[in-house]
Amino acid sequence: MSDQAAAKVASGKKEFVGIVKSDKMDKTIVVAVVTKTLHPLYKKYITQTKKVKAHDEANDAKIGDRVRVVECRPISKEKCWKLAAVLERAR
Repeated sequence: MSDQAAAKVASGKKEFVGIVKSDKMDKTIVVAVVTKTLHPLYKKYITQTKKVKAHDEANDAKIGDRVRVVECRPISKEKCWKLAAVLERAR
């Protein structure tokens, strides 16, 4: 998942792939984005998790789904991401 974690779209907007952790808010999901970075001194991979709030207009995504979110204009105080696609449904 880290190979696509911070890809740039042709329009220049950031794009993340992550897992939905919460869908309890109306038209909002919380997505956990996992990235692995190499430590400069110890040469070990460090797993970093970042939680972002994304706008889900149709309330389509559910907990456990793998989704793609794209950067957008600020919609609220903490929400500046938009749900682009549901890549894989939770089982």
